[in-house]
Amino acid sequence: MLEIKHLSFAVPGDAADKEIIRDISLTVGKGRFVVITGPNGGGKSTLAKLIAGIERPTSGAILLNGVDMTDKSITERAHMGVSYAFQQPVKFKGICVIDLLRIASGKKLSVGDACAYLSEVGLCARDYIHREVNGSLSGGELKRIEIATVLARGTALSVFDEPEAGIDLWSFKSLIEVFERMRSANTDRTIIVISHQERILNIADEIIVLGGGRIMAQGSKDEILPTLLGTASVASACGQLTKGGDK
Repeated sequence: MLEIKHLSFAVPGDAADKEIIRDISLTVGKGRFVVITGPNGGGKSTLAKLIAGIERPTSGAILLNGVDMTDKSITERAHMGVSYAFQQPVKFKGICVIDLLRIASGKKLSVGDACAYLSEVGLCARDYIHREVNGSLSGGELKRIEIATVLARGTALSVFDEPEAGIDLWSFKSLIEVFERMRSANTDRTIIVISHQERILNIADEIIVLGGGRIMAQGSKDEILPTLLGTASVASACGQLTKGGDK
């Protein structure tokens, strides 16, 4: 279970500090698929980075399964069971896909095991297992390989920051299928996705709307999604809500 208590984050400015996250408190239970949405600049990616440890809060606390990880490093959080997937996956020149999966899993995966993770994300294993993780791969391929590394880690909490960014429509459809399989796996793994894509919101157990650094709305998909699609006050705040991937 993820607990966020009175979390705030500000960056120094010329006249005064600029507050990006403003006194946020929320709880995400085990095995939940939660999507955080809202307008650009509302604090979504900053919140994801605070959870992962990339940024440190100005005040407040972050707990995972009752353990306070507010002051822990990225590495310490990774050991606690936190995974983070970037908007733009990192390229690793000189590292093959199988080696990356082995590093992620923390063990010497067999070729068969590594191929199974690639198959989970819709990649033909024999075409990718020995490919180098570099610029020769498309954005969609890199995205799915990154998700495969998250699956290989098998962590308690996985955070995906706008996974649809920079991928084509075909890759987006495959991404949705991956998330649907992850959601239906019926495990204790908690998944948090930062997104404004309607198809991702539509498979959420819970939706959190973040704007101006504050929680504007929070509830089940059935409660929140209709307001995003049909209520002017909230829908205008989430004006980036779209139905498909980037073309």
